[in-house]
Amino acid sequence: KQGKVLENGCGVGMYVEKMTELGAHVTGLEFDFERARDAHVNSPHIVNAAGEFLPLPSSTFDLILSHEVIEHVQDDRSAIAEMVRVLKVGGRAIIFCPNRGYPVETHGIFWKGKYYFGNKPFVNYLPRIWRDKLAPHVRVYSKRDLQKLFDGLPVKFIARTIIFGAYDNIIARTGIFGKIIRAVLQFAEATSLRILGLSHFWVVEKV
Repeated sequence: KQGKVLENGCGVGMYVEKMTELGAHVTGLEFDFERARDAHVNSPHIVNAAGEFLPLPSSTFDLILSHEVIEHVQDDRSAIAEMVRVLKVGGRAIIFCPNRGYPVETHGIFWKGKYYFGNKPFVNYLPRIWRDKLAPHVRVYSKRDLQKLFDGLPVKFIARTIIFGAYDNIIARTGIFGKIIRAVLQFAEATSLRILGLSHFWVVEKV
């Protein structure tokens, strides 16, 4: 609880505030200036910078949280390398990012010059060249894709799995029905059906 934590992609700082309440010394990194400014209102240690070029000393943090961020950066390999650089030896990074096996593209698509917001089924199952033309603004990852980002870096893997979402919005709208859906999908995480999950969940440790 007393360690140094970096939230890589902190948005308006909600997780930064929660982790600070638990006793950690938390730094939030946010690329978008307005969000970084909003986060700074309640959290003093907010850095407005890109994940590929962290203005932070090497071997600083005990823990890094990167929650659905690397799929949006310009250079995901550099962003991963920077996280490893600023970790202490023995420090860990917790990384969530979109799973290509999930049957819905949640970020919307571009079609004939127009952006169509919302969940689009089966886009991620198209050949990569077609999928990336429809959704050039966000990446999805297979296990192999994600593994390549760590090739040659001084890390070992503590956990590598795929999870479904919390589906809080569905629960808010449908009540018990949404809770049943979540329970079923959480059960599926323990089976081979997890390949259809929403996100990769990896924990890596610097060695």
